[in-house]
Amino acid sequence: MVKKFISYYKPHLGLFIIDTICALMIAGIDLVFPLGTRYILNEDNLNYIRENNKFMIIVYIGIGLFVLYIIKMLLSYVIAYWGHIMGARIERDMRLDLFRHFQTLDYQFFDENKTGVLMSNLTNHLHDISEMSHHVPEDLITSICMFIGSFIILVTVNVPLTLILFVFLVFVVIFTAARRKKQMAAFRAVKVVHGELNSQIESSIAGIRLTRAFNNEEFEINKFSKVNVDYEKSWDSAYHEMGVYASGNAFLLSLLNLVVLVAGALFVVFDLGVDTTDLLTYFLYISFLTNPIHKLVNSMQQTQQGFSGFSKFYHLINVVPSIKSKDNAIVMKNPKGDIKFENATFSYYEDSAHVLNNFTLHIEAGKRIALIGETGVGKSTISKLIPRFYDLNSGRILIDDIDVKEYELNSLRDSIGHVQQDVYIFYGTIKENILYGSPNATDEEIIEAAKKANIHDFIMSLEHGYDTLTGDRGVKLSGGQKQRIAIARLFLKQPKILVLDEATSALDNETERIVQRAFDTLAVDKTIIIIAHRLSTIKNADEIIVLGSEGIIERGNHDELLQKNGKYASLLQK
Repeated sequence: MVKKFISYYKPHLGLFIIDTICALMIAGIDLVFPLGTRYILNEDNLNYIRENNKFMIIVYIGIGLFVLYIIKMLLSYVIAYWGHIMGARIERDMRLDLFRHFQTLDYQFFDENKTGVLMSNLTNHLHDISEMSHHVPEDLITSICMFIGSFIILVTVNVPLTLILFVFLVFVVIFTAARRKKQMAAFRAVKVVHGELNSQIESSIAGIRLTRAFNNEEFEINKFSKVNVDYEKSWDSAYHEMGVYASGNAFLLSLLNLVVLVAGALFVVFDLGVDTTDLLTYFLYISFLTNPIHKLVNSMQQTQQGFSGFSKFYHLINVVPSIKSKDNAIVMKNPKGDIKFENATFSYYEDSAHVLNNFTLHIEAGKRIALIGETGVGKSTISKLIPRFYDLNSGRILIDDIDVKEYELNSLRDSIGHVQQDVYIFYGTIKENILYGSPNATDEEIIEAAKKANIHDFIMSLEHGYDTLTGDRGVKLSGGQKQRIAIARLFLKQPKILVLDEATSALDNETERIVQRAFDTLAVDKTIIIIAHRLSTIKNADEIIVLGSEGIIERGNHDELLQKNGKYASLLQK
């Protein structure tokens, strides 16, 4: 995991080196000030300056320190600006990698993971990693240099007093290590509950219209209040651990000052190699010994939050898609559209009942097939298995006598068009939503597709035409308008196989006729699979397949099935 984290520094190695060099230079400048102070306040040096009228030495030292502090100011700007830029770029790279990885994952992954939790991993958690990637290496390098530099200088002043000082610093380090594990666990818990909070917010906002329709505002508030309280309690635990950690360190560091004061005073009184100037130097350097510890203590929360976020990132980025193209997969080009299900068995979960069991069906190329049956018999499942949104447990699905698993996945899905009852409209313009069918299409092609989908005239009646914003999930559009935009997408895509999954069930009769005309135009020379209940949608199909829990119950055209007066006839009467 650490190796993966370090890899994100490689593209920004130049900024990291600059940031590190600046931090080291600041540490060096900070170490110089106590040395200058000790030189000026040394009794022998003061006597020399007084006796020889060398007062300018003090001025020169002051000017030298002033110049160093100007340099320190410039170095601090570089760290504050370019260091954060480096962190932001690492965050950008991680977010892009994770988002790109999400695009490769199959339906099963998104079935099992909440949208709000995934959003948290793309936003809040990555920002924590960004802050850690900048501050922690810088603080660590600076602190080590300050610590080692101060130790070396103090040893040259007095070895026994320095050793006493470091004995107490060992207690600080032991305490820090002992509390680190508990803090990490507490902040991991915060991350988990934060994802749940985001998920609840996303779900509630997305369903706000349903909430209003059922007058369930209080119910939603109660649900949100519970997860909100859980989030606050998770922080209670984290802050408790952080409080114990910070207060314990503060006590030990205060005790350190007390020990140096008492021990140093005794060294001065008994003339054990320390004078008052040396003792003052000790107190100046104690801050350079303790400040790194303070800095590490204060950044520990950031470190733990960052690594907690990165562990989630690392877990997600290493999820292997269960559905992917084989090596040397066949690129599907100009398919005929002949589809076969051979002994297909499928269930959505390992321990759930089979939706399809030894299911066999042949759909000839260029035919219009309708699938009907009661809820739960696998109609929509069949439509999802053809483009490999899910894979079979056993059996095969063939297109043009080749197993769909042999095809390169992108080319397979490019050849299949899907229109569902609940058309998804992205927030953006109408043009952008139509363009989703073929991102490189020209304006002329977009307009032609809209005309074929019988939506162009409506679009031109709008004030901003094709640049009209659709609203969140197309809230500003009617059901029929959404359907026709979906059909326009397909006119751009021009798939050879078309799946219509309850595509007109929510439309009124007049809108359905308009949409149906658009479908008829689109369906020329294509294999069509229609999943529907409405007679107007299925009666013109070349063949109607009636499905039941055991598979195919009846098949034939509309007139043939009516004459049988079987399951098909009874379904139409419901």
